[in-house]
Amino acid sequence: MIVDVSKKILIVGLGLLGGSYARVLKRFGFHISAITKEQSSIDYALNEGMIDEGTTHLDERIIGEADLVIFALYPHIFIEWIEKNQKLLKSGAIITDVTGVKRSIVYKIQDMLRDDVEFIAAHPMAGREVSGVENSTDKMFAGANYIVTPTDKNSPEAINTCLELGRLLGFSNVTTLSPEEHDEMIGFLSQLTHCIAITLMTCNDKENMEKFTGDSFRDLTRIARINDLMWSELFIANKDALLSQMDMFINKFNELKAMLEAEDIDSMREMMRHSTKRRALFDKK
Repeated sequence: MIVDVSKKILIVGLGLLGGSYARVLKRFGFHISAITKEQSSIDYALNEGMIDEGTTHLDERIIGEADLVIFALYPHIFIEWIEKNQKLLKSGAIITDVTGVKRSIVYKIQDMLRDDVEFIAAHPMAGREVSGVENSTDKMFAGANYIVTPTDKNSPEAINTCLELGRLLGFSNVTTLSPEEHDEMIGFLSQLTHCIAITLMTCNDKENMEKFTGDSFRDLTRIARINDLMWSELFIANKDALLSQMDMFINKFNELKAMLEAEDIDSMREMMRHSTKRRALFDKK
């Protein structure tokens, strides 16, 4: 469905991700509409030619005409929107999202959603340490991963539409996981790394350290500039998986600490060699 440029796409939540989606999809000739909180965001997107129309209120025509609706909202706001407003969606519409957790929203929304509207969840593994539509870019998804999380309630058409959306957006790797596999994986690759960056950034408050730091500290703490409202919600929504990953990290860190205390150079070097070998697998090709 997505390759048919006569289809209309609605983006709900025109921030960094929603704006970046709009920039890319508009290039293909799709009719792009947007609903978001701030009129300034709509004005910016219109001036940039990112969207064809937009509003800050629930426009029944815009919502009812959309063939594909992309929700770029916090998880709890996404759920509330569906609860209150799904009656406005077009029969046959496909909806998707950008949410960083899946188990806590996918099944809930699919259970409450009308039978003639389908939700196929996705997670664009891309972002920046800034927010807002004015920081959106059509280059954000190059080299990044895009994960679709289908369930047995999803049709082949919707799954294929969501996969094709990821390819059109320019993601280098488009794949599928179950919601459960996604949340376990994201607990390690994304949420744990943010926890480590936050902890590292706050465990030593000695003054003027920024005057002496090198690139290693900057690289490790890049993601410590964090949206506290969004990430605290994501952490709680994936609490069990994240706690398991945190325990795994603490245990391994304590192993390294014990090696240092014992001056066990051979074991430390072996761990470092393993680290170097594993890190090579994550280099972008």
